Amino acid sequence: MKVVFHLGAHSTDEDQLVRVLANNPKVLDEYKISVPPPQKYRMVLRDALVSLHGEPAPLQVQDAIIEACSDQTDLERLIFSHEFFLCIPERVITEHGFYTRAASKLGPLANLFPDNETEFHMALINPATLIVQLAKRLPKRSYEQLMAGLDPRDLRWETVVRDMRDAAQGRRFVIWCNEDVPLVWPEVLRSVSGIPAERGLKGDMLYLDQIMLPEGRSRLRSYLRSHPVKSVVQRNKISAAFLAKYAQREEIEMDAPLPGWTDELVAEITAQYDADVASIARLPGVEFIAP
Repeated sequence: MKVVFHLGAHSTDEDQLVRVLANNPKVLDEYKISVPPPQKYRMVLRDALVSLHGEPAPLQVQDAIIEACSDQTDLERLIFSHEFFLCIPERVITEHGFYTRAASKLGPLANLFPDNETEFHMALINPATLIVQLAKRLPKRSYEQLMAGLDPRDLRWETVVRDMRDAAQGRRFVIWCNEDVPLVWPEVLRSVSGIPAERGLKGDMLYLDQIMLPEGRSRLRSYLRSHPVKSVVQRNKISAAFLAKYAQREEIEMDAPLPGWTDELVAEITAQYDADVASIARLPGVEFIAP
C-alpha cells in the first residue's frame, strides 16, 4: 500500500482534491484507492502523531488508523489531505520565519506507516496572496502580529521546499503552484491518486469552471468534444486561450488591503516568488507539475 499525504499549503485547496476524487467512486474502487472523508481521520491522525512523538507506529496503531478511514481490506493507495499537517494558520509566519516547522512534520507522518511507501504532495502559493488570506482567517490578529516582525519579502519558498525535500529522505515529493491549478488540475488529481492520465475523472475542469464565464465554459467543452486533445501541452494551450477571452476577472485579480502595501510591493513579492518557483522546479528530488 502507498500512503499519500497532501499537505496544503494553506489557502490552496479547501478540500477540493478529496471531494473531486471521492466523487469518482467506481474509478477509486477499480484501482483500490481510498480517499476517506477528512473528518474520519484528522483527529485520529493527530492523536497518533502526538502519542508517537515521531516514532514508528506499531501495527495496532496502523490498523486503528486504517479502520477509522476505510472498510476496504485490499487497499493499494490511501490518501490523506489536510493543510494543518504542516502547522496551524497561526504558525505559518512566526518570529523564526516562514513555515519553519514544515520539514519536521514529514518524518513523523511517514512513520505512521513505516513499512509502506509514502508520498508527499503540496501546492505553493504566492506569499502576497497567502498573507492576505491569513489576515482574513485570523481577524483578531493585527497585521503586525500576523507578520511577527518579518518583512513580507522575507517569506521565501525555496528554503522551505529544500528543507522539506531533505526531510522526505528520498520519498516522492511533488510540488505545483496554486496559481497554475486551473491548467494543471487534471495532472494534480492523477499525481495524488495514481490514476492513469488517460482515465477521465468527473471534476477535471473544476477550477476552469470556477474562473470562467458560463459562455466560455460551454464553448470550451464544445471545442474539446470536436477537437480531442492529444497532449497536456495542447490542452493547456487551448484552456489558456479560452481563459484569456472568458476569465471572470474578479476571480483572478488580487485585492491586498494591508497596511503599507502598494502595487509595487506586491509586484516585488511576486517576482521573488516566481524566482523561487523557477529554482524549486529544478531541484533534484522534487517533482514539479508545470503547465
